[in-house]
Amino acid sequence: MDNSRVGVTETPMRKRGQKRQFTGNHGAVMAGMMAGASPGRKALVPPVIGDLFICDVLEASPKDDLGTMEHPIFSLSTKPDRRILKYEHNGASVEVVPSVKGRATIHDKDILIYCISQIMAGLNAGREVSRTVQLKAHDLLVATRRDTGGDSYLRLREAFERLAGTRITTNIATGGIEATSGFGLIESWEILRKTKGGRMISVMVTLSDWLFRSVLARSVLTLSRDYFTLRKPLERRVYELARKHCGRQPDWKISVSVLHKKAGSAAPVRVFRAAIRKMIEEAQLPDYIMSEEPGDVIRFARIGVIEEEAFAPALPGFDPDVLDAARGLAPGADVYALEAEWRAWWVQTGRPRLSAPERAFLAWVKTHKG
Repeated sequence: MDNSRVGVTETPMRKRGQKRQFTGNHGAVMAGMMAGASPGRKALVPPVIGDLFICDVLEASPKDDLGTMEHPIFSLSTKPDRRILKYEHNGASVEVVPSVKGRATIHDKDILIYCISQIMAGLNAGREVSRTVQLKAHDLLVATRRDTGGDSYLRLREAFERLAGTRITTNIATGGIEATSGFGLIESWEILRKTKGGRMISVMVTLSDWLFRSVLARSVLTLSRDYFTLRKPLERRVYELARKHCGRQPDWKISVSVLHKKAGSAAPVRVFRAAIRKMIEEAQLPDYIMSEEPGDVIRFARIGVIEEEAFAPALPGFDPDVLDAARGLAPGADVYALEAEWRAWWVQTGRPRLSAPERAFLAWVKTHKG
């Protein structure tokens, strides 16, 4: 791929008040969002789209989009991966074509997670949002638990280049819109300010319209902050899959062969199986306990649920209307993650007797600051 066609430039800081044109198809996005509202439930209020979003939310909860959690977009290799990936599963098709610098890696995805987290925090606060964001490189490195030394800024630049150079062709729907299209994970990036030594300070990034639609439709899930402490690419990918598929269920089971396919691993199945067994032994995955079951099946069990089953009868599951009420109190939040967090808090506080668990949960959600 000719990298000269990827929008990578270095420019001076724009003057205050200077506008940047935005070309996203917002009418279609809004129609998809409104059409996707469930019967009897209020449709989401369309967000206000601006020209630029400043990433300035401290301690924003890490958010990941459902599309890239479900399907193997990112490379798990620690070396430049220049193989074309083709993937089909349950009607979804993905083709990923790398640039000469290799396919974007699962660690490069930290940039997207940071941008998504910041935009979601802005949506929840009622701010104008845009798929063009301005961020401070140091804040990104700290939020994703990376070293802030000089080499980290060089690696960050390389990650921007891989994200912009990797081309995706897919029919995966985002924001209620399914369209077979090709795009880069980010449309462009620019260094706005840098030190005399060349270290980037301020960066402007334009996300793909495909990814931005997913964020506008709130098709995201909250990740554990410990996700960024996982250094092995396969650990990160397996955590994503567990987080996506387990949801509010106490556990999730999947065959090794299907897990191998969904993870996007290039290793033979026997090597992949050995790596999964090592993960089970090391037990480093946040929020989940992995185990191997007969029939070449891997089970993921939520840790909070395990604690409840081991020490006391679990609180009854909430009806859908309770979760709908929680969504109203915490717009944009992952109510299943909130429920799991509340149940863990209930365990940690000594399992007090609750005459009305539903009301206690909703009261907690109302005051929760996560």
